[in-house]
Amino acid sequence: MQNLAPIALFVYNRPEHTRRTISYLQKNLLAEESRLFIFSDGPKTDADKAKVEEVRQLAKSVTGFKSVKVIARNENLGLANSIISGVTKLVNEYDKVIVFEDDLLSSSYALQYFNEALNRYANEDKVMHIGGYMYDLKEKDLPETFFYRAATSWGWATWARAWKHFEPDIDKLTKQFSKPGILRFSIEGTMNFWKQMREFKAGKNNSWAIRWYASIFLKDGLTLNPAHSLINNIGHDGTGVHSNIEKMYDVQISRKPVKHFPTEIKENEKAYAAIRHFLSKRKGNLLQRGVRFMRKMQAKYLVKK
Repeated sequence: MQNLAPIALFVYNRPEHTRRTISYLQKNLLAEESRLFIFSDGPKTDADKAKVEEVRQLAKSVTGFKSVKVIARNENLGLANSIISGVTKLVNEYDKVIVFEDDLLSSSYALQYFNEALNRYANEDKVMHIGGYMYDLKEKDLPETFFYRAATSWGWATWARAWKHFEPDIDKLTKQFSKPGILRFSIEGTMNFWKQMREFKAGKNNSWAIRWYASIFLKDGLTLNPAHSLINNIGHDGTGVHSNIEKMYDVQISRKPVKHFPTEIKENEKAYAAIRHFLSKRKGNLLQRGVRFMRKMQAKYLVKK
């Protein structure tokens, strides 16, 4: 019998997204042998109560896993605290965890990939995070999986030995960064990771993910990633508490099992260059940026109406 990692699924008030996320998870090859823990955050306002309750009723009816446990919070922890406490609970109990949110569609081979990687790199201290999502990279000759510095947060896994290095205190994190470090952290300025750190400090976001990546980066850790994404995020439709309407991160989910894993524990230079190129071009030219900005403003106006 395989020693499979438990799955933590964090849900809130989006029943349709949750239903789709679970239906894809149920189709995973290892679903029936995996324990599923559904963490349902409490309603933030009275207006959220009905949807939160609808999600909880859905959660209670889930089958297709070795076991399903619903952890329903009375109070609203917020996504960051919900994830931090849920992940901490499960790694303390099982030594490892696979993490999903309520808007992630997975390949039927995703659980296989996570568990294989968790077993393979269990004793490699430098490997701190297994990512399931990858941008739509145009490089055709990348290895099937590779190591990279940044941690993606759309479907991921880790171990207790790595999670113990998670530092939630933004001040403790930021003071450890040098100027060259900030440049390396932000993929040579192509991604707004450092801006996310500053915005967290200013109270403009409540991201657990940017603090987790910073914790990994400051430990000189690495993350394993697939060249072809095993996850697609369907939350960029304006329904999420923390998401905008975006198309640039849409991907086609891989339909093949992952067979090859790197033996050398170092960042893959070719993959890094491909990601850096994608990030530098992801927002398109000036006209495309302008069109997207206008759409975003229009969507905000419609929401306010």
